[in-house]
Amino acid sequence: MGNSIVGLLGPAEIRNLAHKLDLRPTKRLGQNFVIDGGTVRRIVRVAEVTADDVVIEVGPGLGSLTLALLPEAARVIAVEIDPVLAAQLPATVAERAPGLPGRLTVVQADAMRVRPEELGGEPTALVANLPYNVAVPVVLHLLEVLPSLRKGLVMVQSEVAERMAAGPGSKVYGVPSVKAAWYADVRRAGPVGRSVFWPVPNVDSGLVALTRREPPKTTASRQEVFAVIDGAFAQRRKTLRAALASWAGSAAGAEAALRAAGVEPTLRGEQLTVADFARIAEHRPVHLR
Repeated sequence: MGNSIVGLLGPAEIRNLAHKLDLRPTKRLGQNFVIDGGTVRRIVRVAEVTADDVVIEVGPGLGSLTLALLPEAARVIAVEIDPVLAAQLPATVAERAPGLPGRLTVVQADAMRVRPEELGGEPTALVANLPYNVAVPVVLHLLEVLPSLRKGLVMVQSEVAERMAAGPGSKVYGVPSVKAAWYADVRRAGPVGRSVFWPVPNVDSGLVALTRREPPKTTASRQEVFAVIDGAFAQRRKTLRAALASWAGSAAGAEAALRAAGVEPTLRGEQLTVADFARIAEHRPVHLR
């Protein structure tokens, strides 16, 4: 498709738009706008967006990434919580990508709570520059409520990227890593420098790629498995026997469930795979299920 017909937003255009909207980027909403055309083109390329994809973009802001996505995707559904930004986006697209406004749907909503029926379509790809403070819950929510999502590429704070993509045994492996692994294969997809943002954040960013796969085969529900994951990491330094005592009703109950699942009770949560947690969930004492 190519993006020669689209005028991407550079630093001057971003500042002019912000001035016009009387917009002061807020920490609360995690607003850091991308001002570098090369970065948004790279995101679209690494995301492998095709002409068949319906992309959901969370927090489009002033439209930097939206403008790069529109020429490559069949449709872009932009979910924006800020009413001023949501109202401006169609006008920006009409002006800078005159042939493409028909491909854009703007949904003013909180991405942490958005429901499939609000979107007016079934997204196949998530591509977003996510606010740092809500990145993990947004990704997990969308993977849960949008089974049509097959792939994703999100830009997040570097340390969040590390946590999401970590494997068992890593120091930063924890709840985000295991819950993301329930839905998808997750990997780091490259660093992003600070200077491509306005305002310049005081942390580095990174790209995380997600490829949907089936969750582990288990008779336990997702909620039951996630309850085990939460319990196992609530106190990281504890062995699973101790950490899962309240989940199982007692330390002895936890030990019995762990042994039945083939997991050594003296291990810690960071040593287990998502499939291990699913097996443990199947062996919760019957009276607590």
